[in-house]
Amino acid sequence: MAEEQRALLGAEGGDGCGGSPGPPRALPAACDPRRLPHRLLVLALMCFLGFGSYFCYDNPAALQTQVQRVVFALGALFNTFWLMEVGRFIFGIGGESLAVAQNTYAVSWFKGKELNLVFGLQLSMARIGSTVNMNIMGWIYSRVQDLLGYAGPSTLGLALLIGGVTCLFSLSCALILAYLDRRAEKLLCKEQGKTGEVIKLTDVKDFSLSLWLIFVICVCYYAAVFPFIGLGKVFFIEKFRFSPQEASAINSIVYIISAPMSPVFGLLVDKVGKNIIWVLCAVVTTLASHIMLAFTFWNPWIAMCLLGVAYSLLACALWPMVAFVVPEHQLGTAYGFMQSIQNLGLAVIAIAAGMILDTRGYLFLEVFFSACVCLSLLAVVMLYFVNHLTGGDLNWSAKKRAKLQKAAASEAEEQERLRRQNEDDLAKLLPKADAFSLRNKYLSRLGAQLPAHYSSCFSTLAHRSVLK
Repeated sequence: MAEEQRALLGAEGGDGCGGSPGPPRALPAACDPRRLPHRLLVLALMCFLGFGSYFCYDNPAALQTQVQRVVFALGALFNTFWLMEVGRFIFGIGGESLAVAQNTYAVSWFKGKELNLVFGLQLSMARIGSTVNMNIMGWIYSRVQDLLGYAGPSTLGLALLIGGVTCLFSLSCALILAYLDRRAEKLLCKEQGKTGEVIKLTDVKDFSLSLWLIFVICVCYYAAVFPFIGLGKVFFIEKFRFSPQEASAINSIVYIISAPMSPVFGLLVDKVGKNIIWVLCAVVTTLASHIMLAFTFWNPWIAMCLLGVAYSLLACALWPMVAFVVPEHQLGTAYGFMQSIQNLGLAVIAIAAGMILDTRGYLFLEVFFSACVCLSLLAVVMLYFVNHLTGGDLNWSAKKRAKLQKAAASEAEEQERLRRQNEDDLAKLLPKADAFSLRNKYLSRLGAQLPAHYSSCFSTLAHRSVLK
């Protein structure tokens, strides 16, 4: 590691972070945390980090019929359904923690002009994981059933264990990513730039109004997407008289569209900026799609394709905004809190949606989802004015943001140069040898006046000697 530091920082014979500058000996591009090939490797690991989580997250949806049958059998034979619930509970804790870490890694490595694209790529890989799960878990179950010769708890358990291998793959990506992040921290001496502040739950009270509005947008918007998709298959069968196969296809189109479109929208937002405007467009488009599904009998493929496009755009523009309104040491807290209230909102909305569906039907359910999107729209408008009045950078153009970030980086470099120069000047004034130190002590005992830049302990000795 010390050899890599010298090669990276050009500290010939120094200690890596604090040594004197010397002729630089560059590391290979794939090993240099500042170079694009190495950062692309980190990006690939970050994307695959969530693949296994989202693959396993949607396992119950992919095997819904088999799970219902097996749960009935387990309840009758062994009464161990609680164990499945415990497993999903533990999986939920790990999955949400993983999402927080993934978002924080993204900001740490790609904060700047690439951040929206990175969030889009991460979302794309998550949706690919869900799509792959939907398409192959049924096939895996059938193959296991053919192998064992019967359907039952053992067949379902083995199929789920095979699917769980993807989580081991994501775990290996997480370990490699943790090593590379720690290595980059040492090579680039990131410890020197730390403020010394630590992550605390009490940071929540310091969150700005803009951040709270982002939370509201997130909760209200996703409440009108995920619960709707969860109930959408029967909706399309009952209202539009689709076959189960057609209903499944149209219900999954949102995820299918988001996989290729998320990186495209991420790149677009990176090039243009104006994050709030993009979020506003996504929310308005989502509201239009829900109104079409509620009050018209137009071909629902139009509304669902619009919903898929809007969902992809919002994720690329909304989540990176957190990094613009909180200090870096609070990013983990902010993303964790955002993830928590999003899931709390989804849980409450899912229960409410089920009750509305049972008592009022799909028309009132669509009106309810439209109301949630309207609340999100109101929060976006408020965010626009709050950001404008406070001089925030959430709606800056990409060019303006890049210009100001470049100026800030130059100022930070100049401050670091002055700090190091002051340290060097101070080091030159300090005693260089033990003999010099002994001489100072001898002079202090004689009552000689020592220069002001000498250490305080010598000044104290001189003062005491004068009193004597």
